[in-house]
Amino acid sequence: MQRKVHAQGGMGSSALALLLVAVAGLVLALPLPQVTRPRHVHATLLVLGAAQYNGHPSPAFRQRLDRALALYRAGGVRHIVVSGGVGTGDRYSEGAVGRLYLSRRGVPLGMLNAETRSRTTLENLQDSRPLLLGKAGLESVTLVTDEAHAPRALALARATGLKADVSSVPLGAGQWRYRLREKLALLAYTVLGVGSRE
Repeated sequence: MQRKVHAQGGMGSSALALLLVAVAGLVLALPLPQVTRPRHVHATLLVLGAAQYNGHPSPAFRQRLDRALALYRAGGVRHIVVSGGVGTGDRYSEGAVGRLYLSRRGVPLGMLNAETRSRTTLENLQDSRPLLLGKAGLESVTLVTDEAHAPRALALARATGLKADVSSVPLGAGQWRYRLREKLALLAYTVLGVGSRE
């Protein structure tokens, strides 16, 4: 009798695992919502943080910073905020690393701010808010992030009261885990309003 119960329990676990794999595969196969890139960006950019390694931006972070740099060089950008705190075991914050990266490439320090406490997308947006304040109140802002992160980042920005659009950078091939995570996080936010932990 005990063997039968264990066998049924094992089959139940296998079925659950297969179901989870199938759901993950379905979510991964679904396309992310497309976010239209604005023709003209706002005068203020908010670069959302990504990993940095010992004071140097990761390739993903560097792509975001390079997009902000290109937008600045195209003209019209007067203020750039780079957001992101210190990760576990790190010595440098993403915000400070990004600010230094842009300043070394010709963006005047007076146009740059770093938000250095946040660990999640929602915290990026909330903790950067004081740095986005202009003389006439809260400015409109163009978020700079990657294409997989863009739909959720834009939804969270608007939910926090920011007048925002987004200029996203493409992701290279692969990175299916990251794409899946963003799709699941966007689904959780859309259905359940969950977004504060990512």
